[in-house]
Amino acid sequence: MLMKMKCENCGFENKKTAKFCTKCGATLTSPPAESSKSSTKYIIIALVIIILILVGFIGYFAGVMNNVESDSSSSQNSSAQSVSSSDDSSESPQTESISSSQSSSSSESKSWELIGTYSGSGSGSQSISVPAGQIMVKLSAYPIKNYATNHLYVTGSNGHSGGVDWGSHSDVETRSDSFSFTSSSSTTFTIDYYETVSWKVEFYRYQ
Repeated sequence: MLMKMKCENCGFENKKTAKFCTKCGATLTSPPAESSKSSTKYIIIALVIIILILVGFIGYFAGVMNNVESDSSSSQNSSAQSVSSSDDSSESPQTESISSSQSSSSSESKSWELIGTYSGSGSGSQSISVPAGQIMVKLSAYPIKNYATNHLYVTGSNGHSGGVDWGSHSDVETRSDSFSFTSSSSTTFTIDYYETVSWKVEFYRYQ
């Protein structure tokens, strides 16, 4: 079917290729080409599609950035908690180690400390006072002769005692003895010695 161009002046339908109306001679205006209309339609559709794609990309990247920020925040919180736990766990052993070290140092620092030495010769006696605590007494003596009555005795008011003596047939030699006890109060000791060339009594306290 041949397309015709309608004259706007008289309404006569002319051939499409005509530039002037055959009936009235008016100049004919060509109608817009359908191809141009189609092109415009396609351009609009393409623009809409591009806009939708851009909106989709923007939404996608916004979601990704939110996830990254959320993960980063969670990671920082986890790291902070880990550091806090690490600090707590490193402090606890250190405190225990210090306590252990102090306890060990305290126990190692204790030893038998000499708190008094008494010595003499001949015969006689004397009394001394020993403070409370864990006490150890060491004594020794050397006799003039092997008399049956040669001796060195150390006797405490709490009943603890020790000593050395020699019989008439004993060798003339130095003899020693020791004993220990624990008392919550001071103790008075009597040192009794008879016919000795020399004698010595030492008192120690565990501290």
